This record gives sequence, structure tokens and C-alpha cells, in this order.
Amino acid sequence: MAVVAEVGKRSWSWRDLWLAIVMLFPSAAVLGVFIVYPLGRAIVLGQQRCNSFGTQCVSNGFDQYVDLFLSTEFQGALESTAILALITVPLGLILGVGLAVLADKHLRGIGFFRTAFSSTIATSVAVASLMWLFLLQPSVGALANIDWFISIFPTVKNPGLLQDPRTALPAVAMSSVWAGLGFTFILVTASLQSVPRELHEAAAVDGASGTVRFWKITVPLLAPTLLFVIIVLTTRAFQTFGEIDLLTNGGPRPGNSTTTVTYFVYGESSVIASDPGLQAGGAVLLFVILLLLSALQLRGLGRRVDLGG
Repeated sequence: MAVVAEVGKRSWSWRDLWLAIVMLFPSAAVLGVFIVYPLGRAIVLGQQRCNSFGTQCVSNGFDQYVDLFLSTEFQGALESTAILALITVPLGLILGVGLAVLADKHLRGIGFFRTAFSSTIATSVAVASLMWLFLLQPSVGALANIDWFISIFPTVKNPGLLQDPRTALPAVAMSSVWAGLGFTFILVTASLQSVPRELHEAAAVDGASGTVRFWKITVPLLAPTLLFVIIVLTTRAFQTFGEIDLLTNGGPRPGNSTTTVTYFVYGESSVIASDPGLQAGGAVLLFVILLLLSALQLRGLGRRVDLGG
């Protein structure tokens, strides 16, 4: 007790302060160079209208952010992004949790299925997109040459799922869900391993069915993991670029139904592709939107997590 009291009474010296600064400097330097400075530079550049070379810039102040946010092009891209998120987040979460629950069994050969379900995490976005392109391409794609499938979904052949404005965004969403399924599966599986088996056994003895045990025991204990997965999936949906660039290039045109905010900012065929100022402004707006969404999710869903589901 005397040692603890002595430690608690110890006052900080200048040597301790400098030691703390030295230890924090590497991480602070990395944060400043790769996060703080680029963000600040983007905020400044987002107020300017520039030529295609990024020179001869004229500042319009923060009014440019308002004009960009209210523009028809940005609103259309934001709507497409919201639709993409509404498809990929719930579907990716349900499939990931479902596969994790199925794989959380003590059965012979279950390791093979766990490996198969988690394999997409090792697949890059480019490879996953090309795989789906080979499936959905209307002339030589695998699905476009299956007669019974074409009879059910004629759009697969003519004009093609990726060429039809009504189906292009859902088709891209399916590719994105498949590519991110391994991430959700691994996190939920790891969380399931920490659920005490004794709770399920005791509930089963009391007569609780498997469905009741899942909703009353498993889901509340998985709540922190599910909250994290939802936030990550939402962020990934709003940052989707590779799938759109490779599968639809922001089209099909002239509707540009798959032009999301990220593609609107970085896409080669975007209407602001030649204006670095508007591109920076779009990136800052995307950052603010994601920040607000994450805060709302943490505030709304986080409260349920704190209350035990």
C-alpha cells in the first residue's frame, strides 16, 4: 500500500513530458503527413475552381460546397450510393451471419466450408469484378449462355444486366456483396466462438428452441461485432469504386445509374474529371457524409449494444 501511495503522489517532471512527446512523435507525424495535411489541403482545394492542370484556380469559398452538394449530378450520385448501400449492407450482413452460424458446428469437414466461405477476403476487388464480368457479359458470359436461366431472366442476354439501367446497380451490388462476404463471415465466426456454450445448453434444458436461443442469446452477445460490421459495410458501400469502374464505368449511359459519389469524384468519365477543385470538394463532402452516418449509427445502434441488444 505504501508503494501505491508513493506512486500516486509522484508529480510529472519536464523529463517525463519530453519522453511522452518523443514517444508520440512517430504516430503523430504519420497522422499529420498522411491524414491531417491531405484533409486540410483537400478542404482548401475544394473551395476553388481550377483548370484541368490544377492551375489558375479561383476561390469561391465554402459556397462551392453548397453548390456542389445541391447540384443535380451530385444528388444523383448520392442517390445511387444510398441505393447501393441499402442493398449491400443488409444483404451482406444477413449472408455473413447466416454462413457463420451454419459453419459454427462441430461437424466433420466443417473446416473446408469455413475456408471456402472466408476465401473472398483474399480476393482483390479487381479479380472479383472480372469474375462477375465473365459471368454477366451478355455475349460470352456464363449466365448468358444458360437457356433455362435466360428464360427466367431474359435481361441477362439482351441487353445484359450491366447494360440495363434498371439492373446495372443491383448487379454491381451483388459483386460487392460477394467480395465483402469473407470479411463479415470471419468477424462473426470469431465472435461466435466466444459465446459460452453453457448458455445455450441451459436455455435448451429450459425448453427454448433454436430460434429463441439465437435471438435471445446469440444476437445480443454478437451486438458489438454486428455494430462494427454495419459501420464498415456502410463505409465500404459509400466508397465503392473498383467494381463500378471495371463493370460499368459509371454507366450505362445516358442515365449513369451506377455513378456513385466515389465514382463521381474519381471516375475518368465523370463530369468533374477535369476540375481538381470540384473533385476535392466532392471528396470532402463524402468524408462529412460518412462521418455523420457513422455518428448516427454509433448513437442509435450503439445504445442498443449498451443495453444488451
